[in-house]
Amino acid sequence: MKIIQEGKARINTYAAETVSKDMPVFYNPAMHINRDISVLLLNSIDKNGMQIALPLAATGVRGIRFLLELKKGKVKYISFNDRSSEAVKLIKSNLRLNKIKLSKKIIVTNLDANEFLLSSKGFDYIDIDPFGSPNFLLDNAVKRIARQGIIAVTATDTAALCGTSRNACLRKYSSKPLKNEFCHELGLRILIKKVQESASQHDKALTPIFSYSKEHYFRIFLKCEKGKKKADEIMKNHGYILHCKKCLFRKNADSIFNDEKCPLCKSKLDYAGKIWLGPLYDKKLAEKMSQEARKSENKELIKLMQVISNESKINEVGFYDIAKVVKHNKLKNVPKKELLINEIKKQGFKAAETHIRPNSIKSDIELKELLKLIKKINQ
Repeated sequence: MKIIQEGKARINTYAAETVSKDMPVFYNPAMHINRDISVLLLNSIDKNGMQIALPLAATGVRGIRFLLELKKGKVKYISFNDRSSEAVKLIKSNLRLNKIKLSKKIIVTNLDANEFLLSSKGFDYIDIDPFGSPNFLLDNAVKRIARQGIIAVTATDTAALCGTSRNACLRKYSSKPLKNEFCHELGLRILIKKVQESASQHDKALTPIFSYSKEHYFRIFLKCEKGKKKADEIMKNHGYILHCKKCLFRKNADSIFNDEKCPLCKSKLDYAGKIWLGPLYDKKLAEKMSQEARKSENKELIKLMQVISNESKINEVGFYDIAKVVKHNKLKNVPKKELLINEIKKQGFKAAETHIRPNSIKSDIELKELLKLIKKINQ
């Protein structure tokens, strides 16, 4: 065992050469940014007196950071739960280490995560942060999320969601992935669609307010509204993205046709779907989170939030990997990202770098217009 510092929390953890689910109590130091963003988001939303659920609490680090770092009045009560009795002992030890006493406001239980959710009356914030797929908890999580509540979901099964294991994605998420330059964004959109489908069965509509992909995981935050009509509206935003492997043309579609050809190079189009075609962010929230991040000394967080804030203003599915666009369309040189963004904006289009892939641009410019612009820059 060793004591580590994360945020304002001091946490006893098990030392391990390799982070794995076989640890006595799971803790991954690389996921600190995941927890940083959770704190940032809850401090940025206009909501106090939250009832918070952590069905897979492990060491308790996320919940302890909430208690220490969320603004005054944010937390009404917080429930730590883990099915591991060893984890429950560690949570209580870590609460004592941070001089936090158990009370009606702070509860620790030793239940299966689904049993914990079903035995509750409901929560304003539920954090689903498993090792692998979150599917086993989705149905009961959406049952217990309150009106205007937020569900946060992590998925680490990137092989399925990014197209390396296509059959696993079809089996787990009922969607076809694509293994291409924007596969991580598609993975986010497949995950969102899956959670929304679970909610729609209970006449609940879940709208993404913040989403991101980082290293080995996907992370989404969705806000709940109730009602059949609202659930139906959400489901109308599920569809497909068609993609040309040869020239990188892409477009959204409500349906797919096996013989559809690319309008630019006449190659057969591949597709991903169904996916969520709507916005990945509430852009006002993304900007507020970026402003909030600048109050910290965390340079990684500040940079990530600024990039996402800029990206959130462009509601497009997919993005352009500049080097791949140049190579696949046999152009001369790869223009600098900043120069290309400025030139796109001069033409009246939106453009920003994306956090998902280096040297890539999210923009509402069509591919044929982008190719003309790159050719012009190369002259």
